[in-house]
Amino acid sequence: MNVRRSAAALAAVGVLAAAAPATAAGPSPSPKVAIPSGLYGRTDPTYDGVWRQSLTLIAQRTLGYEPAAKAVDWLAGQQCANGAFAAFRAAPDKACDSKVMVDTNSTGAAVQALKAVGGHADAVGRAVDWLKSVQNKDGGWGYSPGGASDTNSTSVVIGALTAVGTDPASAGKGGKSPYDLLAAMSIPCGQVGGGGLAFQPGKKGTLYANADATAAGVLGALGKGFVTTTGKAPGNDACVTGKHLTPAQVADNAGGHLAKVVARTGHLTSTLPGAADQPDFGNTADTVVALAADGRLAQALRSYTWLENNAAHWAEQSGPAAYAQLILAAHAVGAQPGDFGGTSLVRSLNALGPAPSMASAGQETKKGEKSGKSGGGSAFGVWWFVGVCLVAGIGIGFLLSGRKKQQL
Repeated sequence: MNVRRSAAALAAVGVLAAAAPATAAGPSPSPKVAIPSGLYGRTDPTYDGVWRQSLTLIAQRTLGYEPAAKAVDWLAGQQCANGAFAAFRAAPDKACDSKVMVDTNSTGAAVQALKAVGGHADAVGRAVDWLKSVQNKDGGWGYSPGGASDTNSTSVVIGALTAVGTDPASAGKGGKSPYDLLAAMSIPCGQVGGGGLAFQPGKKGTLYANADATAAGVLGALGKGFVTTTGKAPGNDACVTGKHLTPAQVADNAGGHLAKVVARTGHLTSTLPGAADQPDFGNTADTVVALAADGRLAQALRSYTWLENNAAHWAEQSGPAAYAQLILAAHAVGAQPGDFGGTSLVRSLNALGPAPSMASAGQETKKGEKSGKSGGGSAFGVWWFVGVCLVAGIGIGFLLSGRKKQQL
């Protein structure tokens, strides 16, 4: 789950440098904008405000908490009149115009969050209508309206459709559904990275397996959103070959690919510039969720255990979306987020913004647990994102979460 956006190449470079969690050595730079009182996190929300808020509210509801009204109101107040959401609007009282860069990822995440908290049927309906209006003819969605479809964006929108009770298979454009787009991104079994999913095709149409896209694609192909648990039978270990793969086959092939990638170390390795051979915590958390959703619980638990032993400092440095990712990974495998290697993910997340109601919360911190510190901002790891940058009219995916087109 991750962020996206940059107005220029220099901004993209700056975000990339700040986003690499494995290399973070100190506090995040001071925000360029004032942090609204209802928003979670203390770092600049320009690129990820709606994303991190949405993941936070979803994680809290998953734990049984009632999010604070001011936190929900902040998210709902970010919506444009046409139903879309941008990554962040510093002046939400001002009407959206052509300069407001709305996107499918922020909108899809907000739909899932507002549906989870309830009471925002009109806002959710307008957002879903907008998403349907910007669907591409190949059945998928790009990050920006009119942009080339990608696996991650398509999967986030599938999660939004599922959240409101719409069968993604019925969401067609040009005779294609979102599942057709995911199947088109699935790498044939006999090729390098076979079974995995590409973010987008390369310049010559070549597909390269990408861990972030593959994890997102598993959930998308299964018709799931950010929240899932294991339940289905384990996916097939053998990669299924065919020109017309079913969504279930796409998911199983992708799950098998991910399981092989993390089998040796238990985690993914970052593909960010300057982070060679360093763990990718955020996408590993997403992989745990994907493996659990595909019924591969044994491998999901091994990777979750690795996170439990290694990811607490990353979450503390990265902030609310990182804590939310880990909470959703814990939920997927049936683990206790109140005891994450001696740290309470629950308390750590809730300390970063308005306190939710604890009346219905069922997963509290055990006595003597370390609560974690309350600094930090967004997580640049959940496949669910980071980044499409439009520079000089050219769409460039600066995938802060590791969503690069080069393989795994």
